[in-house]
Amino acid sequence: MNAKSFLYIIFISFLLGSVNAFAQTDHVGSNLKLPDHPRILLFNGEEAAIKKTIANDQTWTNLQKAILVESDNLLSLAPIERIQIGRRLLDKSREALRRLFFLSYAYRMTGEQKYFDRAEKEMLVIAAFSDWNPSHFLDVAEMTMAVAIGYDWLHDRLSAGSKSIIKDAILKKGLEPSLDPKYNSWLKAEHNWNQVCNAGMTYGAMAIYEDQPELARQIINRAIESIVLPMKDYAPDGAYPEGYGYWGYGTSFNVMFISAVEKLAGKDFGLSDLPGFLKTPGYMEHMTGATGQPFNYSDAGSNGGLHPAMFWFATKVKDPSLLWVERDYLINRTPSSHMNNRLLPAIMLWSGGLGIAKITPPKPTMWVGHGKVPVAMMRTNWTDTNAIYVATKGGSVSVNHAHMDIGSFVMEADGVRWAMDFGMQDYESLESKGIKLFGRTQDAQRWTVFRLTNLVHNTLTVNNQHQLVEGTAPITSSSAESMFMNAIIDMTEVYKGSVGKANRGIAIVDKAYVVVRDEIETLNDMTTIRWTMLTPAAVKITGPATAELTKDGRKLILKVQSPVKVTMKTWSTDPPNSYDAPNPGTTLVGFELTLPANTKAAFNVDLVPEKALKKATKKIQPLPGWNKK
Repeated sequence: MNAKSFLYIIFISFLLGSVNAFAQTDHVGSNLKLPDHPRILLFNGEEAAIKKTIANDQTWTNLQKAILVESDNLLSLAPIERIQIGRRLLDKSREALRRLFFLSYAYRMTGEQKYFDRAEKEMLVIAAFSDWNPSHFLDVAEMTMAVAIGYDWLHDRLSAGSKSIIKDAILKKGLEPSLDPKYNSWLKAEHNWNQVCNAGMTYGAMAIYEDQPELARQIINRAIESIVLPMKDYAPDGAYPEGYGYWGYGTSFNVMFISAVEKLAGKDFGLSDLPGFLKTPGYMEHMTGATGQPFNYSDAGSNGGLHPAMFWFATKVKDPSLLWVERDYLINRTPSSHMNNRLLPAIMLWSGGLGIAKITPPKPTMWVGHGKVPVAMMRTNWTDTNAIYVATKGGSVSVNHAHMDIGSFVMEADGVRWAMDFGMQDYESLESKGIKLFGRTQDAQRWTVFRLTNLVHNTLTVNNQHQLVEGTAPITSSSAESMFMNAIIDMTEVYKGSVGKANRGIAIVDKAYVVVRDEIETLNDMTTIRWTMLTPAAVKITGPATAELTKDGRKLILKVQSPVKVTMKTWSTDPPNSYDAPNPGTTLVGFELTLPANTKAAFNVDLVPEKALKKATKKIQPLPGWNKK
């Protein structure tokens, strides 16, 4: 043995030691009966069931055709180049996953050589990259998953030379960096990084299991233990702390992980039974409003999309009604609109033979979830695009990807989202200007970004101060009673030192309009309260306590009921900093009021669709009486 080989063995022994330090239990076991390739997600011969589902349903037929057309489109594209943007290679890793999942799926479903050839070419180019950017490990995770699926699904057709190059890349550029403490802090993370990185490493381990059995088993065991950390955050009800966008990321990869592990080992080691996890599809379904837009709190975009993982959940819990929103995406959007979804082929694997037309709307019109970021979502109807929809949140500013949006809400009526959320700003647009975006302290540079503070969310600002990073706001009560659906949030801790108490209740009244009620107790000084609502509508102040919002030929009346004088206002959404994203077509509407020291005060804001003006006469009780039995 030469010195170089000896040092390599020492290095690997050290790295395996770091794996063993995390994974104390051999979940998989050394006696695992290893299936032949393909072994990830879909065994050989299981294509027949997918083809049967496709043949029996025109919507599935159309989607399958679109996937094959997109796979044809990929044939003429140049292979991905290793071009890093800032600290990320992530867009290249994601495109690699999309290409290799699509092409490998197309080959398995058709047997056509052109898909195999193109996938092999892509894998060989990626394998030749200098590295997969381990300093930003999400990049490695998605690239490893991409190459692992291609290698596993096309294994029997790959030449010995190609196999050697590709599996070596999976090992050296995927798995081994995950053993280095310099790169694997995600093992202890309680957010999407843990879910994505453990999934990617597990796919790599499964792909080359027979070549590196001890290492592969250790990595899968490590993942089974580590992924429990973010999965604990689904408890107790399924609400995902990082919001809509990151549910689509973290939860989707969590499902990719569990589905693959269960396929390989015949069990998921109790992961899907962790509290709240099988309830989370209910959260995700209710997160989409009547207009089709999501409740995009925290770092989330303003557009919704198809989530293949929802089909895995629906099959797992045997509840097709969880797919009502997915049904809408599949039926009412063109199949080609889904082709940027890099996990799309998984929807065909998880369809469970379900006919799309058999999906019925869910029965509950309200969903409440507690946990790190409690949320309440309510609507008057699932099938009417003009229905009223309101969603609100509590939680903490300190949660990963959080904004200062405690108590914020979105509201829809008559097919218009009247109360909106900006959502996230592209990270690179900020990081390229030197903004340190992910600090969580009160003085973090993150809170200089215009879109992220309470000043531009649909909540309160007290004495012109930011909400506090410390503290949390629970949902203290709620009711799904159809004529007064409501939720109450105790926001006191995020305004600690500025007020003695701050409670907010939001309700849909008589299925006709919305009321937002705030109850405040001041401390020893005069206190200024600013109430804001971000809207895409045109705003006209019509009186000392009223405003009229107009959009798409519809009107909403904003009416304030307050024991003290309010000053109705609008505020510009023009960004104050050069690094802020523009916000065209939006306005902040609301009011300011000043409360004396040591005072208890309550004020209501009615949000009334024009057609319901005559109905908005109900006397609203103080919050303690809202949900008394």
